[in-house]
Order: sequence, then structure tokens, then C-alpha cells
Amino acid sequence: MEGEKDGRERFREVYQVLKMELLQDPAFEYDHVSRQWLHQMLDYNVPAGKMNRGLSVIESYRLLNDGKQIPEDAIFRAFVLGWCIQWLVGCVLVLDDILDSSHTRRGQPCWFRLPKVGMIAVNDGILLWNHIHRILRKHFRDQPYYADLLDLFNEVEFQTACGEMIDLITTLEGEKDLLKYTPTLHRRISQYKTAYGTFYLPFACALLMLGEKLNDYDDVKDILLEMGIYFQVQDDYLDCFGDPEKSGKIGSDIEDFKCSWLVVKALEVSNEEQKKLLLDNYGKADPANVGAVKSLYEDLNLQGIFVEYEIDVYEKLTISIEALPGKAVQAVLKSYMSKIFKRQK
Repeated sequence: MEGEKDGRERFREVYQVLKMELLQDPAFEYDHVSRQWLHQMLDYNVPAGKMNRGLSVIESYRLLNDGKQIPEDAIFRAFVLGWCIQWLVGCVLVLDDILDSSHTRRGQPCWFRLPKVGMIAVNDGILLWNHIHRILRKHFRDQPYYADLLDLFNEVEFQTACGEMIDLITTLEGEKDLLKYTPTLHRRISQYKTAYGTFYLPFACALLMLGEKLNDYDDVKDILLEMGIYFQVQDDYLDCFGDPEKSGKIGSDIEDFKCSWLVVKALEVSNEEQKKLLLDNYGKADPANVGAVKSLYEDLNLQGIFVEYEIDVYEKLTISIEALPGKAVQAVLKSYMSKIFKRQK
């Protein structure tokens, strides 16, 4: 089996192939300016970050093959599906950064913050979304699972957009109500906004390539969604307590009145006086208000509560994974867990 470094290099090579195919689209045949814009936009937003979601398709496909020889064309298609997921990630992040008025992403300014970009980024996000189905049509139309693949991406795209909607409408001016922020609401946002696209989609892509039926793996899907909720809790924690130098992003959940795991947990464990302090300061951009919330989080020992939560979730997920039939499936899920447990970015 090729090393991780070689796999990442091959993955990047496939990105270059897909990018050139898109740049050669007839829409840009006589338009050098548009082609150059697309070239820069793709390079800025798609092959960035750790790329774990996309690489998980290849890893899952190999592990589920359980040591069997894989034809080169099948490996290439697995890489392509990995990039389709990275295109979806790029699309969601471009649009999410606009909606959240974020400043940095992956250690650099958000795409829309670049002087020449601004709100053109909205259309760029739509382009990224549409690219996914152009790539799928070109490389999978002759495959027996093409229709199932389209259904899968359509469903996950819809679920992600629904998660974003639920996340955003809770922060509307005039309708902000911190007491609505319950564990149930947080789980719902996390499942739709994060879990389907980050954990279920890569595994499901590998299953379809192997000719499997997704409905036969509902028990695995449940575990993957729990993993995704845990991943979002980590994101919420790192937004406040993480190191921006490591995460590449300056957190803003407090200022943005987000339904974060931290504020949900704070509401659970605070007394009436602490709850009033939270209600008075949460969702305000003034550094004094943000500082008051962070100080309360520390007084409530949310860092310690998070450490206990993380260990508890890891142990429960490990038990659930080891109860599954099939060592190959277990190997995939354990690999996913190893990448996220106690992550710092």
C-alpha cells in the first residue's frame, strides 16, 4: 500500500486533472479573464486544509476492499470522488464565511475578504457547487452506481444547506433567544451541517464504488453521524479555546450568537446569576462582552467538562465500532476516529 505522502501527492495530481477539465469548458473558450479568475478561485478554495474528507474516500475504499488488488482506473475514480467532496467543502466554506462575516480560514483571509473578490464570492460558491455534478457526469456516467451517486450527493448537499439554515436563523436580530439553545438543537445543527458531509459521505462513496447498498449499512451510518456530532463539538470548543495559529481561524461563535456546545453546556451547569451574566453578554461584539463570556466559561470549568466529554464519547464510539460485524468496516471507522480524537485543529 502506498504511503500517506505518496497518496496525498497522487491526490493533488488528480486535482490538477479535474481543474484543467473545468478550465477547458466551452463557457470559457474565448474568455481568458474568466478562465484566469476560475483558476485562482479554485486554487485558493479547493486544495486547502488537511483534505481529510476527500482522502477518506480512498482510504475507506482500500480498507473495505480488504487487501484485494484494485484496478488503476478504480483508484483514479476514488480520488475523483474524494475531490468532489473537497469541492463541496470549498463551496460550503466560501459561503459560510460570508454568512458568518468571518475573517480568516485555514490561516489566510477568507476568499470574500480579498479586495477584488467581495460578494463575487457568492457566485463562486455556486460555481463550486455546480462543478461537483459536472465532474460526476464526466467520470461516472458509465458506472452502474451513477444514479445512486447523484442521489447521495444531492441528499448530502440538501442536508448541509438545511443545517446551515437552522444554524443561521437562530441568530436573527430581534429573534435571539439563548434559552432555545438546547442539546437537542445543537445535535440537530451538528448532524445536518457537519456529520453527513464530513463522515457519512466519504464512507458512502466507497460503498457505492464497491457495489454495496447504503441501506444495508444504517448501523454504520448512525455511528458516523455520532462521530460527526463529536467533531462539531470539538470545533465549537476550539473556536473559543483553540490556538488560531494551529486552527488557522479566529473564532467568533460568541460574537455571532452561535448555538455552540459551550453555551449549551454553560446554560446547563450555571446558576441563576451566571445565567444572567451569559444572557447579558452573549452575542455582543464588544471585546469586554466576549471576555466576560470566556471568563464565565472558565469559571464553569467547561474545559474540564469538555475533556471528560471527549473521553466518554471516544469510549462509547469505540464500543459501538467493535460491536459491528466485519473487520474491514471496523478498520475504516477506527481510522476516522484516530484522526479526530483530541485534535487541535
